[in-house]
Amino acid sequence: MKLYPLFLFMATATVLSPGPGVVMTLTNSLRYGMKGTIGGIVGISFGALVVATISATSLGILLATSVVAFTIMKFIGAAYLVFLGIKLWKAPAFHFKEQAQRDAGFRKRFIEGISLQLTNPKAIFFFLSVFPQFIEASTSYAMQFSVLVLTYSALVIVIHCVYAFFAQRAKAWLTSERGGRTINKAGAVTFVFFGAALATAKR
Repeated sequence: MKLYPLFLFMATATVLSPGPGVVMTLTNSLRYGMKGTIGGIVGISFGALVVATISATSLGILLATSVVAFTIMKFIGAAYLVFLGIKLWKAPAFHFKEQAQRDAGFRKRFIEGISLQLTNPKAIFFFLSVFPQFIEASTSYAMQFSVLVLTYSALVIVIHCVYAFFAQRAKAWLTSERGGRTINKAGAVTFVFFGAALATAKR
């Protein structure tokens, strides 16, 4: 795996770049605290494993070769992201002290995280187009696949935890009335932007 350092760099840059998953982690951190982000982060990380596995199966081949299948999947994902954006746009400003802890359950956040990652254009395009380029034909496919995918998932957990931590440091402003509205609107625009980007993506 001579290209592993390059893969590590590209995967880190991909996970670090702003996207729906980052918005969700910041949102959960501000609403429920650091502990309340764990379920979502693990869900996003596990979702990456699922997307990667799909990309290595016949479904992955179908999506890579079938215009119809690719189009159906991208529009489902786009609709979901736009829905999240509209929902966040209409949501009231964050009020950290008024957070409902019962809504911060691990299971609920986990399901949201994995659902989001399964329709995340950043992850989908990474594993369908970028990821295969790091597989060497002369080496065991299963071993390479496991190492690369687990590396990506581990990066998701580490980087998103860092995002959640810094969100906590800045919560005084982020959870003010003005900051709360700003985060809602910015997050909503981000979701809609990625939804539009996915819907208009070309093969």
